[in-house]
Amino acid sequence: MITVSTDGSCLRNPGGAIGWAWANHDGTHASGGAASGTNQIAELTAVLEAIHAHPGDEPLRIEADSQYAIKCSSEWVHGWKRKGWRTASGGPVQNLALIQAIDRAIAERPGPVAFAWVRGHRGDRFNERADELAGIAAREAREGRASSAQSSVPANAVGGAGRAQEPTVASAARPEPARTTAGTAARAVRATPAPERSEPAVVVDTLF
Repeated sequence: MITVSTDGSCLRNPGGAIGWAWANHDGTHASGGAASGTNQIAELTAVLEAIHAHPGDEPLRIEADSQYAIKCSSEWVHGWKRKGWRTASGGPVQNLALIQAIDRAIAERPGPVAFAWVRGHRGDRFNERADELAGIAAREAREGRASSAQSSVPANAVGGAGRAQEPTVASAARPEPARTTAGTAARAVRATPAPERSEPAVVVDTLF
């Protein structure tokens, strides 16, 4: 099983610079940022980038301290899809483009994806590492330092008052040629993909 910790950072929520990061428990990692966004966008982007960076049929476990990101990715998404991507009250789903991108990424990944919630800032070294990387990326984005690599953040990833803009990349291990999506940027570690699975496998767990 591949285990990856994810985290997001927003320096002023909403509308401030954001950063996202994932930290694989084997020591590899990647991170990036955008000049404007929300904390929710940062957290969801970290999850999306972690899934894209770890394809293949090996089970993937994503540990995050954001219950919002976990529930959007594994629980609430099913009800929203049944309702035509509307909330229970009939309103629009916030950050819809990112949530749909995560849903597609899970469905297209041959191996199952499991989510586990961990308490933030409680000494988990991988959670702390992801938090550190996301913070660095957000500060670099605020200062206008950009990367030429590419990211999977959808162009219409809108949430609250923020919009996902061109991220900067703090670091990544063994980057492959970048994929272009909506003029944004990221680097990530990739394995060899296996044949697609028709239905996503999602498990949610809780760690204390």
